[in-house]
Amino acid sequence: MKPKAIFNWSSGKDSALALYKVLQEDRFEVTSLLTSINKEFQRISMHGVHVSLLEKQAESLGLSLTKLELPADPSMEEYRNLMLQTLNNFKDLGITHSVFGDIFLEDLRKYREDQLQSVSMQGIFPLWKINTADLIHEFLDLGFKTIVTCVNETFLDRSFAGRIIDENFIRDLPENVDPCGENGEFHTFTFAGPIFKNPISFEMGEVVKKTYPKPGSADNEENGDYVFWFCDLIAK
Repeated sequence: MKPKAIFNWSSGKDSALALYKVLQEDRFEVTSLLTSINKEFQRISMHGVHVSLLEKQAESLGLSLTKLELPADPSMEEYRNLMLQTLNNFKDLGITHSVFGDIFLEDLRKYREDQLQSVSMQGIFPLWKINTADLIHEFLDLGFKTIVTCVNETFLDRSFAGRIIDENFIRDLPENVDPCGENGEFHTFTFAGPIFKNPISFEMGEVVKKTYPKPGSADNEENGDYVFWFCDLIAK
């Protein structure tokens, strides 16, 4: 009998490729997707994708979906407690592993593994330490399709929000931007590919600017804000 695993699903390209690899290897029984969402706005944290599109992804993937609903601005302690409660619920169902799409952020992996260790679960990282230029080309070669839903203006301007990732997109990226956006430069929504039964239908909405204060900056200091551009996607 294969060990049971949950998959930490962001809705984006790294999650899609990691899930593809896990399903191909067939070492684990993936029982559910787990996604953190903003409870107030019903959108995926950081990606800005509405829950209605997330639910369509889960349906097309043929997997159940567990939504971890978070307050608008949770503290690390609040997040940790909610996550541990969710993990304990999975553990009671016989889940022993948790899969992530992380690639090279060592501190993030350690944080995840420490959380899992506290409930006697193990982390699986199918994309770990693979060259990100190779990963994005593998993703496209497999036939996946993904759209940029959020960009960090520190790295990319507004024009990148709402673009489909293809070879032209990769060529247009500045040299300091990771081709998979692993440093938080951009986030995506994957709407088609070999793991989906059907493509996810959506329409592009408006592109909106949102600012978030940096830790320790005064509220009236615009230069102290993080600036993000979000492209809204509307389920059809």
